[in-house]
Amino acid sequence: MFKLRTLPFTEITGFISKETCEYHHGKHHQTYINNLNNLIKGTEFESKGLFEILTKSQGGVFNNAAQVYNHDFYWDCVSPNVSNKSSELDEAIKASFGDMEKFKEAFLNSATTLFGSGWCWLVYNPATSKLEIKQTSNAQTPVTDGLIPVLVVDVWEHAYYIDHRNARPAYLEKFFSHINWEFVSKVFAGAKAQGIDSVKNYTKSLHS
Repeated sequence: MFKLRTLPFTEITGFISKETCEYHHGKHHQTYINNLNNLIKGTEFESKGLFEILTKSQGGVFNNAAQVYNHDFYWDCVSPNVSNKSSELDEAIKASFGDMEKFKEAFLNSATTLFGSGWCWLVYNPATSKLEIKQTSNAQTPVTDGLIPVLVVDVWEHAYYIDHRNARPAYLEKFFSHINWEFVSKVFAGAKAQGIDSVKNYTKSLHS
């Protein structure tokens, strides 16, 4: 049985309110957990880890497993505390996008223009050893394409409607100023060292 992870914060002032945490984490994220547990009962996935389910399932099982992972990862990508990028990550961003401002512009534009509900990701592509920006709709995740998430922003309306109403760009600007660069740097180092296994190890750390 999967359990809802604990949030690393209770709120992020000016960005994510306690009310949003209660709904986004306590209700939406919890529902994906509940659905996944119910859907895998009596199936080949009942005794599998989240990574195995994420990479081998389809339909409703996949949708809920992916949403569990996507939300798990999102919560770690933001923080109420200021943190710094590693020099390794900073160099990789410059190599892939030119500089930090160009990366910010490209990332926020991709997240703003994603139609409907979904996610905007910064991923490490082990085939090219480069960072890339990817959009995914609904529950889709880059993991199924062999890409390794480094950073994600949730652009489903339930992520921002309480605090920012329908103003997705305002929410995204706040998101960028509250990125947990310490976590992103750690994930990037793991992606380079372990490849896709780093995703498996991350899911195990939350759902052992």
